[in-house]
Amino acid sequence: MNPADVKTFFRNHWTVRKYKSVPMPEDHLDAILYAAQRAPTDATAQMYTFIRLTDSDVRQQMADLTRNAHINTASESFVICADIHRLESLLKHRGYTPGNYPAVAVHFAVGDAVMAAQNMLIAAEMLGYMGCWIGGVMNNLPEITRLLKLPEGVFPFAALTIGVPDEEHKLRPRLDRALVVHENSYQDPTPEALSQAFEEMAAITSRGDWALSLSRYFAQGGSMEVREGHLRQVLHQQGFAHVSTADQLFQQAVKAGFPELVVRQKGAADLEAWLDQGHLAYRGDGGHLTEALENALMEALKERTE
Repeated sequence: MNPADVKTFFRNHWTVRKYKSVPMPEDHLDAILYAAQRAPTDATAQMYTFIRLTDSDVRQQMADLTRNAHINTASESFVICADIHRLESLLKHRGYTPGNYPAVAVHFAVGDAVMAAQNMLIAAEMLGYMGCWIGGVMNNLPEITRLLKLPEGVFPFAALTIGVPDEEHKLRPRLDRALVVHENSYQDPTPEALSQAFEEMAAITSRGDWALSLSRYFAQGGSMEVREGHLRQVLHQQGFAHVSTADQLFQQAVKAGFPELVVRQKGAADLEAWLDQGHLAYRGDGGHLTEALENALMEALKERTE
């Protein structure tokens, strides 16, 4: 392939939600899964699991829970999971005690899962299929975790459907490269660049208003705030409890020798939390109590270890 061929291949990529009712041949499925397992992985650990949905009832329930009907109509449907359960089982099998690193586990397990699943999708597209990444698993994470019988150490990151398209190709716009590729250091976008971005991305929505589309997900009152609660609940339930509540953080502070907590308003939106030991006090700032308290506890523990 030459550079022009590479661009053509990726220009032909588009997200498909309407598929023809055709099964995927076994050799195609084998090639796609082979590609997935050849993806990069952190420290050789391969911290991901794909749940292949073959039972019609499970498929239908997943379609309902994610609000994505094409899970039930695609040639193949998968739930992409971040997985440290298997890694811990491997360690225990050889007599090692697994470490405690829940935040690091999320970081690397999600990375492993995304790279493997994207390899799967690219291989599928090389064979003439198209697919769709589904973030809708976030809509009902606790229910999906129970449905798929995911053990502690595993959580669903996304779903992925693959099949033969039954809809017209749609080339969707992307941000200007200068906004996403920075040299040597991060560059904040100018107001002019932001305005241009909204103009260039307008065609990605049916109403031509990308700002409105983003706001429904990511602005205050958007759907991501609802999903935040679901994700925190499942992360805690599945053993990725780096996302602590204020009560949990304060109990950690008490055990560390800081029995008093003072919280003050700082400006219009921020808070400052003080952990007091009598002769010593440590401050943390944040947009909410948990963040401020977590930062104060980090400061206290950091000085203790220095």
